[in-house]
Amino acid sequence: MRRKNLIITGKGLNVTNSVEAVVNNTPLQLSQTALRNAARSRRLVEGWIERDEVIYGITTGFGEFKDVKISARELELLQRNLILSHSAGTGKFVPEYITRLMLLFRINSLSLGYSGVRTDLLKRLVLLFNEGVVPLIPSQGSVGSSGDLSPLSHMALTLIGEGSCRYRGEIMSSADAHMILGIEPFRLSAKEGLALINGTQMMSAYLCKSVYDSVILCKLADIAGSLSLEALKGTSKAFDPKIQRVRPHKGQIRTAENLRRLLKGSRIMLSHKDCGKVQDAYSLRCMPQVHGAVRDTVEYCGNVIKTEINSATDNPLIFPETGEHLEGGNFHGEPVALASDFLAIAVSELGNISERRIARLVDGNLSGLPRFLTDKGGLNSGLMIAQYTAASLVSQNKVLCHPGSVDSIPTSANQEDHNSMGSVSALKLYEVVNNVRKIIAIEFLCACQGMDYHRPLKSGAGSEEAYRLFRRAIPHQSRDEITSDLILRSAEAVYDMKFLSAIERKCGGLH
Repeated sequence: MRRKNLIITGKGLNVTNSVEAVVNNTPLQLSQTALRNAARSRRLVEGWIERDEVIYGITTGFGEFKDVKISARELELLQRNLILSHSAGTGKFVPEYITRLMLLFRINSLSLGYSGVRTDLLKRLVLLFNEGVVPLIPSQGSVGSSGDLSPLSHMALTLIGEGSCRYRGEIMSSADAHMILGIEPFRLSAKEGLALINGTQMMSAYLCKSVYDSVILCKLADIAGSLSLEALKGTSKAFDPKIQRVRPHKGQIRTAENLRRLLKGSRIMLSHKDCGKVQDAYSLRCMPQVHGAVRDTVEYCGNVIKTEINSATDNPLIFPETGEHLEGGNFHGEPVALASDFLAIAVSELGNISERRIARLVDGNLSGLPRFLTDKGGLNSGLMIAQYTAASLVSQNKVLCHPGSVDSIPTSANQEDHNSMGSVSALKLYEVVNNVRKIIAIEFLCACQGMDYHRPLKSGAGSEEAYRLFRRAIPHQSRDEITSDLILRSAEAVYDMKFLSAIERKCGGLH
């Protein structure tokens, strides 16, 4: 069946359709509006060049060289030199799907028609995306304004046949990729190099993917928490809607509703209804308040990134409706930097509270379960060290959550004297999210092991389905195994989208 194209208008992207376009290799198609808008702004650029007007980045140098006038015959070389000189990145390469998100976002931004590029440039970028050509981009080197200059320059290298890329599963020179495609490397014209690299697309790509993953993590944290509550013979009283109604944060209300759905009909809870326990520990009782606050933060950051990826973020911007070019600072990454730092702090809290539940599960004095959830303690250490791993990841996240956005180092001889460090914030966020994914997987491993000791009693509708699916992938550990393998298999099981979908079919959609 023919795949449906994603139509690029400059305004239609969101977190979900962006990530899914990359994951599903959805072809892009430029809308007629995008082509028309680009052509209008390009006509203005060409008119200014003909009249030999002095315009930053079009007929002048860049940054501190803003006052150096460039002759008409050197304008193409100016743009090429810009890409070569600004390709100064270092460090590990950006993951392939992040690079493809960067390319998608750059195409979308240029399609708004405020950048003065030719329609041929837009079409070539779309061709590279659709053909699966992935530039190799070092992840370090951006200070977050004038945007992600260095990473985007490495992306532009592939366009002009320089640098390296991944194509058809192989790393090769960009020149070789062009030969295989049967096309010549693209020749940049006036303004086009600057338009390609003045923007926030790397930090935006990391934030977008992190928001997407965090939406799923919030649901899985609720599911893992419900399993831990069942294993620890907790109560669902704290999730009563009356409690949430008198402190009506949206995320708190939604989390409590999720937990009620997951726990509905639990026979385990009925079995200890009159046990005399007054209330549970915070890591169980306060899930609506903690998970809910994270949910609200994810929603806020999702709105920030939706605005950002549908914005014109280069400089100068060209306004065909008034015939103006305006020098400004839309490339400054502060909105993305602050959101990335905020989300890192929030998501780390999912890991913090999850680790506390893990610690309770393995502590026989607190849980009432076999110590370290093993049948023959002493001979077996059980899941003792799984909690160490979770604690290590939590500790690392505390370091990573120091906000990058509070730092600024001036660049370009103090012409660019305040930088957002948004790429630093976004890279840290991405690492925090991946750490929390592992912590949540460890909680599933421990909670399901704890649930085993309450069989044949069944848990709630959603938690029972989660337990059943998890146990289909990872059986009860009756003797010691390589724990890292168990953690890896746990992550593979719970982050398979079929896992979440099956649970939601059983108990209803989760927020």
